Amino acid sequence: PMPESAGEKHQLAGFDARERGFNRPVEVVRTAAGYQARLRYESTHVVTPDAPSAAEALQHMIRLLQEQGYTQLRSQQSYRDGVYLGSQELWVEYPDREPEPEVGLLGLIKKWLGRSPG
Repeated sequence: PMPESAGEKHQLAGFDARERGFNRPVEVVRTAAGYQARLRYESTHVVTPDAPSAAEALQHMIRLLQEQGYTQLRSQQSYRDGVYLGSQELWVEYPDREPEPEVGLLGLIKKWLGRSPG
């Protein structure tokens, strides 16, 4: 059976791997095993694995994009239960993923040097 829309959409904004700003809808669909989030952006078509909830599907989408080098991601729910919410919902910001921590003395020194007085 074709996955059906869960009636939930989010606008997703941020910067792609080439540091170009983008703003695209992410649709959440219901599958036999749960929920998937789907995004079309230029030639990219991202579909998450099944998740137990719509919220987790969205989180998975964010993580997949961050792994591909997307930054400053934020989302705003635009449809809930098929009802258009306009832009009344708050934007949710997703902190960028930290690069893998370097271990050992070098990592510690870099960390220490990186603490610039703000």
